[in-house]
Amino acid sequence: MDIFLQQLINGVTVGSVYALVALGYTMVYGIIGLINFAHGDVVMVGAMVATTLVVTLLGGDAGGMPPWLAMVTALLAAIPVCMALGWVAERYAYRPLRRAPRLAALITAIGVSIIIQNLAMMVWGRNYLSFPHIIEPNIFELGGARISMLQIIIILSATAIMAGLLLVVHRTRLGTAMRATAQNREVAGLMGVNINTVISAAFLIGSALAAVAGVMVTTYYGVAQYTMGFMLGLKAFTAAVLGGIGNLGGAMLGGLLLGIIESLGAGYIGELTNGVFGSNYQDVFSFIVLILVLVFRPSGLMGERVGDRA
Repeated sequence: MDIFLQQLINGVTVGSVYALVALGYTMVYGIIGLINFAHGDVVMVGAMVATTLVVTLLGGDAGGMPPWLAMVTALLAAIPVCMALGWVAERYAYRPLRRAPRLAALITAIGVSIIIQNLAMMVWGRNYLSFPHIIEPNIFELGGARISMLQIIIILSATAIMAGLLLVVHRTRLGTAMRATAQNREVAGLMGVNINTVISAAFLIGSALAAVAGVMVTTYYGVAQYTMGFMLGLKAFTAAVLGGIGNLGGAMLGGLLLGIIESLGAGYIGELTNGVFGSNYQDVFSFIVLILVLVFRPSGLMGERVGDRA
């Protein structure tokens, strides 16, 4: 039971990050029907920017800066960088293809992902960047399991951000415009909604969430590298499909469920297979879940609220 509870805590922590990234996928898809496969690389850029700034502020001329202030500064710098990256991708790569067949936009998204990865490799190199341990490793006992202060911060921060996003979508004029655009772009435009502004806002918000997720990931695992966004993006996409892509609540649920499934699988796979497979096979569970969902429930657990577009 102790192992189960420990893996559950680890799964909720990782799942909270998956949920934040999945929200970026589902917001864009819900409005324009695009799978933005470059979104995972935006997470990577946020992680790299934050890591570079924290290392610089703590180890350079500003070495006297308090760790918490360096962390906040890095986060505040990573968010606008990722937002600018998302806006540029939408404005110059995706907007010209808005009326093109879906396959053209999909291939373009893959191309944007490759471009971002190569630019990141040119800027930061191929080596892993180490993120300094600036959060005190306080450990708390919970029913025989252990939860760290960092895990508590990640879970609570992700919960607050997701709740704030739901308030924006359901209680503000921007959110109303987003939901109207998701229902029918042409009718929303006739009603006075600026479609380009709404779509850009979706990319900006999703990119801001990606920056926060990138900082969480690099803080949690302690490393960042230019290829890290690929696998993280695929897992977050799986979470969005699991919950019901196009549905914000579904993305949150899917992220948490995927994190828990992955963590429990990593904890028990060795015991179930008599040591044949180890915890390093945990990524397999994400794709097993994706295949099962696509086969048995393509609309996801909470369905898809947007209609299929030609």
